[in-house]
Amino acid sequence: MDRSNCNKAIRCTVNQCANHSDGAEYCALDCITVGTHEANPTVDQCTDCKSFQRKCC
Repeated sequence: MDRSNCNKAIRCTVNQCANHSDGAEYCALDCITVGTHEANPTVDQCTDCKSFQRKCC
Protein backbone atom coordinates (compact mmCIF):
# COMPACT_ATOMS: atom_id res chain seq x y z
CA MET A 1 0.00 0.00 0.00
CA ASP A 2 1.18 3.49 -0.79
CA ARG A 3 1.00 5.36 2.52
CA SER A 4 2.02 8.62 0.85
CA ASN A 5 -1.57 8.87 -0.40
CA CYS A 6 -4.15 10.29 1.95
CA ASN A 7 -7.90 10.09 1.90
CA LYS A 8 -9.01 13.55 3.03
CA ALA A 9 -12.44 12.13 3.83
CA ILE A 10 -10.94 9.99 6.65
CA ARG A 11 -9.06 11.96 9.29
CA CYS A 12 -6.82 9.85 11.50
CA THR A 13 -4.33 10.59 14.29
CA VAL A 14 -3.24 7.00 14.99
CA ASN A 15 0.40 7.02 13.88
CA GLN A 16 0.82 3.40 15.04
CA CYS A 17 -1.54 2.16 12.31
CA ALA A 18 -0.02 0.73 9.13
CA ASN A 19 -2.76 2.51 7.17
CA HIS A 20 -1.89 5.97 8.53
CA SER A 21 -0.80 8.34 5.77
CA ASP A 22 2.85 9.37 5.98
CA GLY A 23 3.18 13.07 6.74
CA ALA A 24 -0.52 13.83 7.19
CA GLU A 25 -3.27 13.22 9.72
CA TYR A 26 -5.32 11.07 7.35
CA CYS A 27 -5.92 7.43 6.53
CA ALA A 28 -4.38 6.07 3.33
CA LEU A 29 -7.25 3.60 2.72
CA ASP A 30 -10.11 4.25 0.30
CA CYS A 31 -12.60 3.24 2.99
CA ILE A 32 -12.59 1.91 6.55
CA THR A 33 -14.83 -0.27 8.68
CA VAL A 34 -16.04 1.13 12.00
CA GLY A 35 -17.44 -1.21 14.64
CA THR A 36 -17.91 -1.57 18.36
CA HIS A 37 -16.67 -3.82 21.15
CA GLU A 38 -19.75 -3.15 23.32
CA ALA A 39 -23.19 -4.73 23.25
CA ASN A 40 -24.82 -1.31 23.71
CA PRO A 41 -22.41 1.49 22.73
CA THR A 42 -23.24 4.83 24.34
CA VAL A 43 -20.06 6.93 23.97
CA ASP A 44 -17.40 7.37 21.29
CA GLN A 45 -14.90 5.30 23.30
CA CYS A 46 -17.08 2.27 22.55
CA THR A 47 -16.33 2.45 18.82
CA ASP A 48 -13.32 1.02 16.99
CA CYS A 49 -11.68 1.30 13.61
CA LYS A 50 -11.86 -2.30 12.45
CA SER A 51 -9.45 -1.47 9.59
CA PHE A 52 -6.61 -0.84 12.09
CA GLN A 53 -3.43 -2.77 11.43
CA ARG A 54 -0.45 -2.36 13.73
CA LYS A 55 2.56 -0.78 12.05
CA CYS A 56 5.32 -3.37 12.22
CA CYS A 57 8.40 -1.15 12.29
